Amino acid sequence: MSDWGILSLRLGIGIMFLAHGLQKAFGLFRGPGIKGFSAMLSGLGFAPAMFWAYLASYAELLGGICLIIGLQTRGAAAILFILIVTAGFKVHLGKGFFLSNGGFEYTFVIAFACLALVLLGPGKFGILKLIA
Repeated sequence: MSDWGILSLRLGIGIMFLAHGLQKAFGLFRGPGIKGFSAMLSGLGFAPAMFWAYLASYAELLGGICLIIGLQTRGAAAILFILIVTAGFKVHLGKGFFLSNGGFEYTFVIAFACLALVLLGPGKFGILKLIA
């Protein structure tokens, strides 16, 4: 049963990151697109903002895909952990814990889900194990 739990975690977190990456990179789902995301990052002090916008949006896109299919799960989850912790510190920490106030509650939960995937790996339903 634990492999089904890992698969559920991979799918949930992977789909969430993929969707956010599509918003940031391409403006899908009413997202800001790369220019809007770059402007937001510039306002947060990231320089060069466009570089960081591409890096973060494609980390979310590719990392989400990797989690969904179970490819390089630990590495993808580690990169996504760093990304979400950075977002927590730069955007949400000063607003307290609770999401209702813009706090870091959401990023906190996502960070620990990513950390769990770093520790657990893909489980038996990872793509490489399924095709082997």
